[in-house]
Parts: sequence; C-alpha cells; structure tokens
Amino acid sequence: MDDAANFPVRHRKFSLETKGNKTEIVICSYEDHILVIATQIGAMGTILHARKEEGMSVEPTFSVSVIFGKRDEPMLIATARRLIDHISSFVPSKPLVLSLGLKDHSSETLKEIVAAVIDNRLW
Repeated sequence: MDDAANFPVRHRKFSLETKGNKTEIVICSYEDHILVIATQIGAMGTILHARKEEGMSVEPTFSVSVIFGKRDEPMLIATARRLIDHISSFVPSKPLVLSLGLKDHSSETLKEIVAAVIDNRLW
C-alpha cells in the first residue's frame, strides 16, 4: 500500500485480487471532491458523480448520475450510492467522483471494492 500525503493532492493507491482479476484502486482527497478510481482494465471505465442532497428530510437522500460510460448498469449506481452514503457520514459536503473500469461487474466484486475503499479511506 502506498500512502502519500504530499503535493498536489492527498492520495492512496493499492491493489487487490477480486475473483481472479487484479483490481487497481486510487483514492484522491481533493478540497471539494473525493475521487475513487477502480480498474481491472487499465482505463477509467464508467464515471459516476454522487452527492448528498441537502433537504429537510430526516433520512439523507443521494443523487447519483453517470457522467460517462455504461448507463444501464444498476450495480455501478448502487456502488456509488453505497460509497457516498459512507463518505457523507464523515464529510457531508464532499461529493464523490467514481470511476469503475471493471471486467467483472458482479455484486461480489463491487462489494469487495467498496470494502477496500472504506478500509483505506482518506476522509
């Protein structure tokens, strides 16, 4: 695991094995966003934007949109929703930009990625 807290941005990068696929993960903590890149293909893949909605509701609501890539993958949206739910409990005003370049979109793989990101969080 490489943990760097120097210029230009605080970041952490590491890899894990999920269902036979090496998954590279980079987490960057910018002043106004969290960026998470998880790739098994060496490219960005689908890019999602997730944020906590400010409102009067007791239960928090979240907005997740696909910026680029696969729009018909509900598991990718669920992954972004799970991560922003976790992030917003620590830093409510920081949105998430999530890039998922994966060979395997199974729920098992996505759960492992979410767990690894949370374990290595920078927020």
